[in-house]
Amino acid sequence: MSITFTIAPHSPNLVGALQTKIDQKTKPLGSLGQLEDLALQIGLCQNSLTPEINKPSILIFAGDHGIAESGVSAYPQSVTAQMVANFLQGGAAISVFARQHQIELLIVDAGVKTDLANHPKLIKAKIGHGTQSFLTQPAMTAEECDKAIITGARLVSDRHQQGCNCIGFGEMGIGNTSSAALLMHKLTHTPLADCVGRGTGLDDAQLLAKLAILQQAIAHHGDIQTPLAVLATFGGFEIAMMVGAYLQAAELGMLIMVDGFIASSALLVAYRLYPQVLDYCIFSHVSHELGHKTLLAYFNRNALLNLDLRLGEGSGIALAFPLLQSAVLFLNDMASFEEAGVDH
Repeated sequence: MSITFTIAPHSPNLVGALQTKIDQKTKPLGSLGQLEDLALQIGLCQNSLTPEINKPSILIFAGDHGIAESGVSAYPQSVTAQMVANFLQGGAAISVFARQHQIELLIVDAGVKTDLANHPKLIKAKIGHGTQSFLTQPAMTAEECDKAIITGARLVSDRHQQGCNCIGFGEMGIGNTSSAALLMHKLTHTPLADCVGRGTGLDDAQLLAKLAILQQAIAHHGDIQTPLAVLATFGGFEIAMMVGAYLQAAELGMLIMVDGFIASSALLVAYRLYPQVLDYCIFSHVSHELGHKTLLAYFNRNALLNLDLRLGEGSGIALAFPLLQSAVLFLNDMASFEEAGVDH
């Protein structure tokens, strides 16, 4: 990787001050539960006793996967471009939820097979017209993987320069649960069968066929272990861009909201490269996709919501976002015992 990142650890001196501020609010100790943990984490990420959320954004990275041609998804590859159009027209679930919470939504063409028309909310950053099928060859070259990581980092820097300090990453790409499953299997050594889920809604026979195809791919490539080699071999352009995006956001001290299984598989690569990235990550929800709960346990992190979501797109991020707002508001605006004249 021709780019390196510097991710600062949280200040240990701030932990006590933030906890004292939380404990002095007019409430029994710990009574706001996970919201208190969230407020503490946000304060540490921003190195501030009075954190704030500015210009929240979600970037959806879209890319096609050569492995989709082997029948690992219930949907055809053409759906990737069609869903990008739906995002841009404002008709997708994430479009609705982002509007609801006034989150800026941008779509990144990381590697959609189709050439997309210009749109104010579309960022054209295509690495290629979809990846190769990892059934017979690496999904991308090392150079393509590197370029995708650098591009993802640059796009986050651009948002930061526009004043954004809270960002989340969604994805769209038919076949990308297969990539995510293989990244999880190779980088956590979880049995493959425990990583492979139904994706877009496979039935039992289709799920078994998907598992068999992915087992073939693993056998073909042999013992690949380093995070970047695993990413280049089995990943997608959108997943590689998310790796760079996570790392750059952490370097810039931004709050990072993590979506579901595929987004977490990209974070897994980033984590294996720079473990400190997790300090800046807030996990929005537990996906219903098989493997995500195990992946969260691997990170030793809890998620805010458990709604049986398995949509992707960053939908869980948008739904959980109000909890971040509430955490910041109670930390900044809720009265202390002293301010309210309440005995404790």
